[in-house]
Amino acid sequence: MTDAPSNAVPEFGSHDPAVLWRPDTRRREATQLWQFAERVGLGLHQHSYRDLHAWSVRHPTQFWRAVWEFSGGIGHLGEQFSAAGDRTTAPRPGLELFAGSQLNIAENYLRPLGGDGPAPSDAALFFFGEDQVRATMSHEQLRAEVAACQRALANDGVGVGDRVATMLPNGPHALIVFLAASSLGAVYSSVSPDFGTDGVLDRFGQIAPKVLVTVDGYYYNGIWHRTLGKASEVADGLAGSGSPLHRLVIAPYDVEGAGDAAALGSTNWSEWLDPHRSGTGTDISFERLGFDQPVYILFSSGTTGKPKCIVHRAGGALLKLWSEHRLHFDVRPRDRLLYFTTTGWMMWNWLVAGLASDASLVLYDGSPFHPSGSRLFDVADETGVTLLGVSAKFIESAVKAGLRPAQTHSLDTVRAVASTGSPLAPEGFDWVYEKMSADVHLASFSGGTDICGGFVIGDPTGPVRRGEIQVPALGLDVDVAGGDGATAATGQQGELVCRNAFVSMPLRFWDDPGHDRYRAAYFDRYPGVWHHGDFAEWTTSGGMIISGRSDATLNPGGVRIGTAEIYRQVDQIDEVLESVVIGQRVPAGEAAPSSSDTRVVLFVKLRDGLTLDDELTGRIRAQIRSGASPRHVPAVVAQVPTIPRTRSGKLVELAVRDVVEGRKVANAEAIDDPGALAHFADHPALRAPRAR
Repeated sequence: MTDAPSNAVPEFGSHDPAVLWRPDTRRREATQLWQFAERVGLGLHQHSYRDLHAWSVRHPTQFWRAVWEFSGGIGHLGEQFSAAGDRTTAPRPGLELFAGSQLNIAENYLRPLGGDGPAPSDAALFFFGEDQVRATMSHEQLRAEVAACQRALANDGVGVGDRVATMLPNGPHALIVFLAASSLGAVYSSVSPDFGTDGVLDRFGQIAPKVLVTVDGYYYNGIWHRTLGKASEVADGLAGSGSPLHRLVIAPYDVEGAGDAAALGSTNWSEWLDPHRSGTGTDISFERLGFDQPVYILFSSGTTGKPKCIVHRAGGALLKLWSEHRLHFDVRPRDRLLYFTTTGWMMWNWLVAGLASDASLVLYDGSPFHPSGSRLFDVADETGVTLLGVSAKFIESAVKAGLRPAQTHSLDTVRAVASTGSPLAPEGFDWVYEKMSADVHLASFSGGTDICGGFVIGDPTGPVRRGEIQVPALGLDVDVAGGDGATAATGQQGELVCRNAFVSMPLRFWDDPGHDRYRAAYFDRYPGVWHHGDFAEWTTSGGMIISGRSDATLNPGGVRIGTAEIYRQVDQIDEVLESVVIGQRVPAGEAAPSSSDTRVVLFVKLRDGLTLDDELTGRIRAQIRSGASPRHVPAVVAQVPTIPRTRSGKLVELAVRDVVEGRKVANAEAIDDPGALAHFADHPALRAPRAR
């Protein structure tokens, strides 16, 4: 490999009107990234982030070992990154990493207490179930519950490689079961309790869990939703698929409760754990296994077919999330992390990894806008949150709702705001600095469930530029590729790729012994290069702009257009709350440059009581024309009552396109409100002549 990574991004300039925030010298030098760079001999007083990134790509063994040592890894890390050592290692299925390692991820999450870290009585987590339920658990209490749960699982015959699944809210029980299962070397998997029965079976039916822990119900928008019937249906469905459970456990949403065991053949949480609580204290045994030991199975959204079961390796998840928390987000001991997520999104796995950096977790479950839009900011002030993580959709909603937390809340402990899930528009950057806090590190980042982390990410030592993700993640040779696979020029849109192997590549897909589906998912487009499926470009300052999923890019007249470019303009129209844009094949009989031409169709959800008329349609088109280009202007603008998303909040552009074009959506259960798709089928606006 050459002395610089293939993307060779340019340096940050010292004067740039696009810079919204820049850390002062004292803040830069206090970051763990600064300290890490000093430790590896690339101090940022003399070198640049680009130099550090280039070194991390050239020398993966040294880099990942330095992350392990800097983070105080417990166990043993193997001698070399791969059999190729530090020679160029292309990403590929079946690659063994850090052979000879002996570690356990739960042991590194449940770190020894005292010293520079938290004390046993310090809060390990805070739980908020909207405004209905709250609880606090100390580190000592968490260890005691994990110890009891470990013994309960072992009593049920759970051991290395067995699957343990949960259908739980983002609360203490999911964390306890994950830590207990992984301490035994078992493989954990989760969905949130709002999934439908078919959606749960599409996932867990593939992996045959030995134990399933679910909940008696959950709150959303202040409404209680019982889930006991669903639990019974899932258990019956697993049995019918030839994967019967050894045990079904019902946990209480109210942490102080016992758990209702009304689901047929189930055990409540207290009945399950009580026999293993007495006299066990906080003693936990940890099964140390190899770097590649499976630790959890995450699922793709499943909107184009049955969800892919993505198996992650314990060592890779640990090192990757350590590098992100400590270096890219500057998470420190006794920090408090709140990321608004459900247990069905990879950001839950990202959030709970904060324990490995001696931070406390703030677990929020339910609607972030109940009982009002200020709810997350209320919780942040109450608990002293230092890193507040949300989706780009949340920020867009806050903008539309006219929220001004800088005027209504203190937020004086918040050092960083993280945003992911979809591209954050430049106006979202403006809102954070103008309406929330002028002195926070805003880290927009992008990666995915596939790698349980980010490809491009934050840099707490560098400037934040409007509309840009700051830097490529350390250890990953991220690039933008053109059609031929070569590096695209700065400012040219292309495919987001990674040209080197990295620790959090999936170990494999479940039930894919020849890696055929794994290879097809990431390596068919560019052999020997990870193709992620995002439409992206490098900026002149070295940052990145992502314009949406490349499989959802529009192609009117043969010109590729990223959907995020249109959303950015539509978001500026006050009457529009949400939108989704697709490329529709031009219906037969309409004039078109070629038979393969597509037209841009924009669906909008308006504020209550408003109706799309010619005047508003004209303003939407004018905004897109002036803010983007004439090619971005939709041929059709249509009103719908709701916009469907995945359960993790991502737009389902492909599912909407399939409905519009008369194709069956392969897995509607992956959508938060499957019934919403009906509003797009044979929409009257699509039968009208194409607009000019």
